[in-house]
Amino acid sequence: MTTYRKIHGRSIQAVTTDPSDSVAEGQIWYNTTSDTFKTVLLTEAWASSGSLGSGRYALGGAGTQTAALGFAGYSAPPPGYAQGQKTEEYNGTGWAAGGNLTGTARYYVGGCGTQTAGLTFGGNAPSVNRIALTEEYNGTSWSESGDLSTARRSMGSAGTQTAAAAFGGDINAPGVAPQDKTEEYDGTSWTNGGDLNTPRGGGSNGGPIGTQDATLYAGGFSTPSNNRVANVEEYNGTSWTTVTALPANRSNSGVAGTQTDGLVFGGDLPPSTNTALKYDGTSWTSAPNLGAAVRTHAGGGTASAGLSFGGSSGPSTGTGNTEEFTSSANVITAAAWATIANFPDSRAYSGGSGGTPTSTLVFGGYTGPGLGGFVNSGAEFDGSSWTAAGAYSIDVVGVAGLGPVTAGLGTGGYRDTATNVNSSYEYDGSSWTTGNNSNVAGQGAKMAGIQTAASMGNRSGDTDGHEQYDGTNWTAAANTPDAKGAGSMMAGTQTALLMYGGEASGERNKTEEWNGSSWTSGSNMNLDRRQGSHGGTQTYAIAGGGDSNPGIFGNTELWDGTSWASSVSMGTARFYQVGGTSVGPSGVTSNIAATGRTPGSTHSNNCEEFSSETIALNVKTLTQS
Repeated sequence: MTTYRKIHGRSIQAVTTDPSDSVAEGQIWYNTTSDTFKTVLLTEAWASSGSLGSGRYALGGAGTQTAALGFAGYSAPPPGYAQGQKTEEYNGTGWAAGGNLTGTARYYVGGCGTQTAGLTFGGNAPSVNRIALTEEYNGTSWSESGDLSTARRSMGSAGTQTAAAAFGGDINAPGVAPQDKTEEYDGTSWTNGGDLNTPRGGGSNGGPIGTQDATLYAGGFSTPSNNRVANVEEYNGTSWTTVTALPANRSNSGVAGTQTDGLVFGGDLPPSTNTALKYDGTSWTSAPNLGAAVRTHAGGGTASAGLSFGGSSGPSTGTGNTEEFTSSANVITAAAWATIANFPDSRAYSGGSGGTPTSTLVFGGYTGPGLGGFVNSGAEFDGSSWTAAGAYSIDVVGVAGLGPVTAGLGTGGYRDTATNVNSSYEYDGSSWTTGNNSNVAGQGAKMAGIQTAASMGNRSGDTDGHEQYDGTNWTAAANTPDAKGAGSMMAGTQTALLMYGGEASGERNKTEEWNGSSWTSGSNMNLDRRQGSHGGTQTYAIAGGGDSNPGIFGNTELWDGTSWASSVSMGTARFYQVGGTSVGPSGVTSNIAATGRTPGSTHSNNCEEFSSETIALNVKTLTQS
């Protein structure tokens, strides 16, 4: 296609449909179907992504927008230092646990490098104050290396694991000003480099920017009384040069990019800000604002594909918020949970799930208050609204169930006679008929598969049990390797099954895979949970919300066939919810979380739907004249 800069005297390609990808900004084409000229325009925006598993501030960052590393940090209230050794890895969608730092817990650290070759140095430790410790990450674990010459925190950082720079910071010694020192790392040890012209700490220190011999330090705290400054300096590997200042005094910002194409975002003005700035090597211009004001956060990536994560937005309490910055011809719609039509009544601990977001079946459960009110009523969801379903054959809670609305299945549960049952029933879209009993009476189990080929996992009274249904009879299958207990979530089919989480202490983050004949252990979830939103396939599954006894939460994780990564949180924290799931070629595309129990032991009629991230060209129709 032809760009607008070259259109004069040139022909423009005629197409019947707009292109969907591989189109550069400014390219023009003629759509013969709509009789319009069209182009692709550049868009710039921040979009929310999966939260850190551990909310924290003053953490270090490294890597890119699709392969980042977050480590160390602090959260308040106590035990705030508990996050100070943790590492998490970002895959472009969510975060997963990495190897812990080997040295003392710490925060306000420096960091640079990549996800598989990271570097951290300095910081603030709970008992020894400022430290000089340096550690290297190999993608799995950290190991100690040569210490900084000067122990300090809140410094700027740049470069790689084998060619890094640390500059500025503070040492918290009486009568000692913030640092002007620069140190350079060669993969083994640190040596002194050129001094900053303005000694300071707490500048653009939320991650690396540039390289060892081409970096930038913007803003921070300086003398005489730790006042914020707008000073900006560039380093050439030998000396620092003062360049165009920030538009306003700013400290504790996040950074991304290079010395000549940089991005500075968030920080303290004060107060905390959501504003962002771009630097072209000469001057500063405004960039789109972050979704939320934040300071002492980490960053990484480039000026056109940046990443912000963690930090604090008010009092010193850490957040897990993650945002991605994109500057491209694509419009990115972030993954999100959105409120949909309310369920006809408030309830929890119902049967259901196993269907899709346009064919979801919910039946039985508790209605308020407390745990009272056993019901047999149900409802069907068609993607937009709920309608009454045929009443389940018995009043029951904790019943194992699956959909869709035309072929449902339920078994087990707990009756208001204080009795666990093993009765089974099949749904045809209008009414339930009695089937053969499952082998073990119990409550809290989940199912996956279809009405004629279903698997049921652990329940009360049978903590490692596994049964399969063929449309007529239930048959005991190989027990799960771990006694996970009731509340284990499930996804997949009878011969390609995923089971995760559960009631039993020590088993709530475990993942198991079934191939039709045997179980194997998979990667653990990042959070302990039971009775969360679940569904999908053995390759792509979701775990939304849940309970960790104590604590009801809305955190979401996605399974990619190998590991779990955090995603965007629910709007309403809950457990004992049910729903349906859709899966596309690259992951879970949609999930329904209907009803459930919320903090305060309150039953809910609120329903939400998860939508995965989407990417589309920013196509604009040109005005013809």
